[in-house]
Amino acid sequence: MYFNEQTIILLNGNFVKAEESKTDLYSQTLHYGYGVFEGIRAYNTPNGVRLFKAKEHYERLKKSCELINIPFDYSVDDLIKQTYKLLEINNFEDAYIRPIIFCSPNMSLTMPVGVSLMICAWQWGAYLGDNLLNLCISSYCRPHPRSTKIEAKVCGHYVNSILATSEAKFKGFDEALLLDSDGFLAEGPGSNLFFEKNEKLHTPKKGNILPGITRATVFELCQKLEIPIEEGDYLTEDLLKADSAFLCGTAAEIVGINSVAYKTFPLNWEKSLGKKLQTVYKNLVVERETSISWN
Repeated sequence: MYFNEQTIILLNGNFVKAEESKTDLYSQTLHYGYGVFEGIRAYNTPNGVRLFKAKEHYERLKKSCELINIPFDYSVDDLIKQTYKLLEINNFEDAYIRPIIFCSPNMSLTMPVGVSLMICAWQWGAYLGDNLLNLCISSYCRPHPRSTKIEAKVCGHYVNSILATSEAKFKGFDEALLLDSDGFLAEGPGSNLFFEKNEKLHTPKKGNILPGITRATVFELCQKLEIPIEEGDYLTEDLLKADSAFLCGTAAEIVGINSVAYKTFPLNWEKSLGKKLQTVYKNLVVERETSISWN
């Protein structure tokens, strides 16, 4: 579903067919999850195909490598240029882009001596769909920040996410919500959490979460639109007493939450701050003017 016989990827600086590409089976990334990746979206706008916040994503890719001691010898500007070329070659307009840096063969638990870079893309809708979500509180917690570099987008970290999502789906929920190791609200398996109470937004503070680029965009929009927002340590009970809530991420974009642990939020989603931000965010990424009343 992600490629066919015509799909082209970028592998170590060369544009090659996806189905003809090869990788080494002794890579540390395959065996230990020692690698980093990003998720970037491209949108078809009135001004042509545009990557949304490509620089921020590739800078985070670089930072993730630095945090876990993986060499990064790439130019961010060149990576952006190559990504646009990849979209052009594949004739993609609305697409999801996955850059990944994976390590050379090494069966020891030491720093890699070399890395490879692959960038692929495919056409993908909103990751969590367009309907309001029903969430469960996961039995899995996010990794402790002293156990790893939690702010890095590391391949191996997503085993935790897969376990949480799989558990939620098995129980009949749309998605999971994870707590941190101290029992405070953290995030979804691949998205950040916001909730509204008395016309003010709240979100878990940095330290136990992967602070997403879409999360940062929500902060920017709130500042421009004079929506009060606060970071902090919040318990599940705080969320269950909220008026509304939403998840956000590059893949998910902004998606509303109907309920958490069977507790439905009282505020109609269409009247929530989340819905207003969802509309403005969508207009932002497709470079369309926003006309919405904030009264």
